[in-house]
Amino acid sequence: MKFKFLLAMAALTLGAAGHADTFPSKPITLVVPSVAGGGLDVLARTLAEDMGKRLGQAVVVDNKPGAAGILATQAVARATPDGHTLLMTLSAPILTVPYMVAKVPYDVRRDLSFITQLCNGQLVMAVNSKAVPARNMQEFTQWAMQNKGQVNYGSFGIGTAPHLLNAYFSHSRKLDMVHAAYKGEAPMVQDLVGGQIQVAIGSLGSLLPHIESGRLRALAVFGDKRLKDLPSLPSMAEQGITDPELQPVGWIVLMGPAGLPPAVLATLEKEARAAALSTLMKARFQLYGMAPMATSSAEFLRDYEATAPRMEQLVRLSGAKAEQ
Repeated sequence: MKFKFLLAMAALTLGAAGHADTFPSKPITLVVPSVAGGGLDVLARTLAEDMGKRLGQAVVVDNKPGAAGILATQAVARATPDGHTLLMTLSAPILTVPYMVAKVPYDVRRDLSFITQLCNGQLVMAVNSKAVPARNMQEFTQWAMQNKGQVNYGSFGIGTAPHLLNAYFSHSRKLDMVHAAYKGEAPMVQDLVGGQIQVAIGSLGSLLPHIESGRLRALAVFGDKRLKDLPSLPSMAEQGITDPELQPVGWIVLMGPAGLPPAVLATLEKEARAAALSTLMKARFQLYGMAPMATSSAEFLRDYEATAPRMEQLVRLSGAKAEQ
């Protein structure tokens, strides 16, 4: 009996080693829930090229836009768990969409493997300089209260982080601000600059040129740290706004199907983290207003489990329903 047990353990060990030795055995498909040419697609193709060199196999981007990221996420959740089909996605399909759709065809914890959080968005609250006199969050809150029910805030989609964060801020401060949802960040910023909306939360990369031109005024960066590109801009925490609900979530993550062999998961984690911290990837992240994270698989899972309940609460408060 003891001999059979040792043989079984040896087989398992050899099997794990075999996965490490032979993986990847063919090109890897990187599924992305966006159209070709978008910001996420550009980042995915940069990562794919880097990881392909590190792994010795081509990494091919497969664009599956639509249904709020559900199509891409479902495709990976149903893929063979051998490491040759991966998902690179924004956080919405795993953090908010499950609470916005009655029947999501996947369970994040059950059907997906957590590989790494590649980067995190640097979100800034900004106002139209001509329409809003406020220069900090306290002044903005007072101004919005004086104009209760008449202030329009934008987001780049129902259920996105800018929508949920602004909805919570409006609700918790009793400002009755009105939500204007756009199909993407670019049209939202265009209307913010044009004065059709007065305030919005957006990525540093999209807002910075207009902040530097003076057409927009930045009020605060979300979180507790200042930004390298806007060192004079105080954080929310520095301005006394420390609500846990207002901690930003704008991850871009790498995931795979549930049941990845441990050796394969370890290889993907190692090479993806190295790629995320490469000079080229960090430059790409900065271009889109993102900061590298390169977390371990365990750190990613812990962060997800701590964040998901908060996002569920924000979705319910906002009343957001996914547009499929």
